[in-house]
Amino acid sequence: MRYSGKILKLVVGSLCVIAVTQVNSAPVKAAETLVLRFGPIEESLSVTELQNIAKTGKAPSGYDLYLKRLSAKQRQQIIGALRIKLPVSVVALSNLFNTPVGSTLLKDFSTVTTRQDNAGMQALRAAIVLGASDPQGLSVISFIKAYPSQRLQIDLPQVLKLSTNLNKSFRQTQRFFAAIAPQLVSKQPDFKLPFDPSQSGSAQVQVLKLNLKDQSRQRQVPVDIYWSTAATAAKPVIVLSHGLTSVRTDLRYIAEHLASYGYVVAAVEHVGSNEANARLAFFGKKPFLKAEEFLDRPKDISFVLDELARLNRTSNPLQGKLDSDRAVVIGHSFGGGTALSIAGAELQIERIKQQCSSNIATLSIGEGIQCFAQGLPENNYQLRDPRVKRAIALDPTTSILFGDAGLAKVQIPTLVLAASADKTTPALSEQIINFNNIPSPKWLVTVINGTHISAKDPSTTVGQENRPSTSLGGSEVTGQAVDVRKYIKAISLAMVAQLTPEASKYAVFLTPEYAQFASTKAFPIRLVTEIPPDVLAVAKNEVQK
Repeated sequence: MRYSGKILKLVVGSLCVIAVTQVNSAPVKAAETLVLRFGPIEESLSVTELQNIAKTGKAPSGYDLYLKRLSAKQRQQIIGALRIKLPVSVVALSNLFNTPVGSTLLKDFSTVTTRQDNAGMQALRAAIVLGASDPQGLSVISFIKAYPSQRLQIDLPQVLKLSTNLNKSFRQTQRFFAAIAPQLVSKQPDFKLPFDPSQSGSAQVQVLKLNLKDQSRQRQVPVDIYWSTAATAAKPVIVLSHGLTSVRTDLRYIAEHLASYGYVVAAVEHVGSNEANARLAFFGKKPFLKAEEFLDRPKDISFVLDELARLNRTSNPLQGKLDSDRAVVIGHSFGGGTALSIAGAELQIERIKQQCSSNIATLSIGEGIQCFAQGLPENNYQLRDPRVKRAIALDPTTSILFGDAGLAKVQIPTLVLAASADKTTPALSEQIINFNNIPSPKWLVTVINGTHISAKDPSTTVGQENRPSTSLGGSEVTGQAVDVRKYIKAISLAMVAQLTPEASKYAVFLTPEYAQFASTKAFPIRLVTEIPPDVLAVAKNEVQK
């Protein structure tokens, strides 16, 4: 996920700023007063005082005592939050709030305001939308000025409750890994590397760019095909699926690596959930994410396999080099969920609607995105494509979309990768807790200290490491993830090779011993084919808290 912070995080972020910073206000005509309530105790701040805090970084007289109770980092976060200005389209916000996800978010966050009437949700919506019309963009100050009441009263206990539960799944994940830390310690195995599968092959990689169109859906499907003269129909084709608000170069390093070994790799662009779509949505020109996208993404992959079969029959450089009846799908984040869908995992629409009916504000971004699927009619959607023989899901979204029952429908060997420091798709809820429900053969790889962008091509993560750390994201260190990507190249090659005569030669790289061998001090790596009962008990206990 790349551009999504501008839309989903816009709502969550701006409201959390109000909550976590405890700096809000509420008037009718260029509002002037924010009232912070803690039971019978009230404290007031004027808009002018808030603006001065943002400008100088210093609290007005009488408030030093409150700020001194905060850490230097917390004070800096408050000041930074007051200075944030988001140039977002009013239409984009209105569109978001007209979705079930946006409506539920408003309902959740309206609980922090106290009003004599029952119009908290409508007032919150009006203030955000009108605040966004400020020439400098949406900010805490513009929100307060737009709030349709003479006083904006904030219930601090409710604020603390909400802020404590932000991205609850990530907090649970951190406690889980802390609890099982002793079991993750192991000695370096006595492992002799027959060869290094993370090193590039000998073939020179070429890229063929196609702009396909699925006439049956009237949908563009851009594709980059990575190939070499060593390509042969004796090897399966690989299809890559990118994450939400990202691009088809998301996993380019994997595409180039596999192509250098003679595989043909098709990197698909999902136009209903790519970066370009997010940019248009940000300015109110398109919906951010339609429920139908959860169906269209797997259909994009099936369509590309159809086109590869056609290319194999016609006169072109790839003629005779493609076996689209034996395919491997590799996806990251939303793309990981797409890979699981086409592997047979079934959407649980009734479950999605139940899970997303309330408390969206406590969800991770990945969980919140899955809630957009609740707009689908209840149906038994069959997205499985039998031509796909293996799946690799990197940091996939699974918890709300599939759950236990949906993942139990996976029909092919599947490898799932989880990262312990992933705030977007937290490992415990998204990859670990339901892993045992996936039929064997299966593999779960856990990268300790890995983040959501550790698995992405570094060209698509430029600047993300400089984002401030929040409950929802940040603290991403891309430059140090070289070791993670090196391992992913190795296991991707090993997985696709299982569909070739070289299967036994590469099987050793799908073992716990190789995972430990490939570990580094910064990124220990563990691989299991089944979560041990004692570890699963710890996981379930944490989720149930």
